[in-house]
Amino acid sequence: MSGPSRKALARALAFVALSIGTAASHASLPSERAAGENELWVPDPQVARVASLGFRNLVSDYHWIQAIQVVGGSTVDPSRHGPLLGKLVDVVTTLDPWVDHPYRFAALWMTDSLDSVRKADALLSQGIAYHPQEWRNPFYQGVNRILYLDDAAGAADSIEQAMALPGSPEYLPRLAARLRAGGGNLEAAAVMLSELIATAEDPYTRAGYEKALREIETERRARLLDTARAEFQRRHGRDIARVEELSEGPSRVLVALPPEPNGKGWTLDPESGRIVSGYYGSRYEPFLHSAVRSERDRMRAQEQRPAGGRS
Repeated sequence: MSGPSRKALARALAFVALSIGTAASHASLPSERAAGENELWVPDPQVARVASLGFRNLVSDYHWIQAIQVVGGSTVDPSRHGPLLGKLVDVVTTLDPWVDHPYRFAALWMTDSLDSVRKADALLSQGIAYHPQEWRNPFYQGVNRILYLDDAAGAADSIEQAMALPGSPEYLPRLAARLRAGGGNLEAAAVMLSELIATAEDPYTRAGYEKALREIETERRARLLDTARAEFQRRHGRDIARVEELSEGPSRVLVALPPEPNGKGWTLDPESGRIVSGYYGSRYEPFLHSAVRSERDRMRAQEQRPAGGRS
């Protein structure tokens, strides 16, 4: 047999062996779906490691593709699939801990609950251990700690770790100092998100952080309206009945209302009386995107409930 023929045969045999190995690996894993959620069944990472039959990277890639499809195929906020994505990324990074992007993918989409955010934080710590020279992993960890965990000190720790690594942005030391000083967390979060948008690795990532940045900008403008409202009360001895009063009449406080970033205007919340966006209907709570606010409160209530207490 000639040299080229032997090479062709070797390639063909290698392909067959690879195909058989991949099929065997997948066949050894259960394929049921979670009851009620129609979500993929995901094996325990250690079970997947054993069942991979030496094809760990292939099985890792398979579950990574599943995670991407969950986000790309979601008709609602993909972060609602946080638990499923956490399981998939856990398998991916257990079988192939030297992957890179999946760690930051987890940071973006595992935001449905405190448990998911903490899991993402742990995954980022693993990514930092395997990629000690990659500044983006501690940076993303800092973003999530300030946006979702109300942990300015932890965020500063992560940012300081990132700023010591090659390729990190020059503004990180100022950002870390701002976090340490306190009081500027909304602005710090906006700076972080702007950097993430500029360096986004895919359109889904960029869209997620653009959404969070719009909410922060909405809150910044709402706070300007709060300041104008206080001045209105000082001048008139009463509160406003409509947000538009701030820019009406000869004694108006503002020349014009700042535009609501989503084009929905401003209104007074009937329950709290606060000035809110007509789009969100509530105020932004520092460090927390609106998509996880109610779940965070529920999780904190559970954590604070005495042991043995009824739910």
